[in-house]
Amino acid sequence: MQRLQPITDNPLKLINFLPKRRKLIPAKILQEYNARLVRMRKDQVLFEEGSQAQEYFQVEEGQVRMFILNYEGQEFTQGIFNAGESFGEPPLLGDFPYPSTAVALTEGKVWRLLKEDFLRLLQHHFDIHLKLNHVLCNRLQYKSMILTEISSHTPEHRINTILKYLKSKINPEAGTKKIPIPYTRQQLADMTSLRVETVIRTIKRMEKEGKLELEGHKILY
Repeated sequence: MQRLQPITDNPLKLINFLPKRRKLIPAKILQEYNARLVRMRKDQVLFEEGSQAQEYFQVEEGQVRMFILNYEGQEFTQGIFNAGESFGEPPLLGDFPYPSTAVALTEGKVWRLLKEDFLRLLQHHFDIHLKLNHVLCNRLQYKSMILTEISSHTPEHRINTILKYLKSKINPEAGTKKIPIPYTRQQLADMTSLRVETVIRTIKRMEKEGKLELEGHKILY
């Protein structure tokens, strides 16, 4: 596993297709509790399935993906996390090994905070504790939705559901206006437990039926 390198200066200039979000924990508070801002390289593993959770992670720049491998060796994406979002907290709070692997989708920066300092921070900032609870509840809702889709529905229904979810996450006020969904066919396949060929065929059919639009490789939904 590659080690993350501490940041000194000259922040990376990254293209982020998603809007800026409020950080779960502000940088100033993270620094007060001895968090480190470190650089991550594209495809760098941040933690592996089965390893012990010892730190809190929060993305500063770039994107991070969490995934598991099924018995056939196919990757299933559990979540993609962007600037301001945290990931991997349940094992940290529940004292169990990571059930999935986290890898950097892009180069960027991530905050790392030791478990004991993270717990101390939550004790001193009840408002952040409540926000974290809200985030974790939303993730449980998402996982429940995905499990239902995978076990019960057709490929088109799965893709339609994940596109609706991603659209609401990218721009909650978009309504019926079509917006770009900045994810590849492979990423959509990994999120819905479908083969990429199935996603490609289904998206083309949905375009013909007027359920989405395509601009080159870009999906507008």
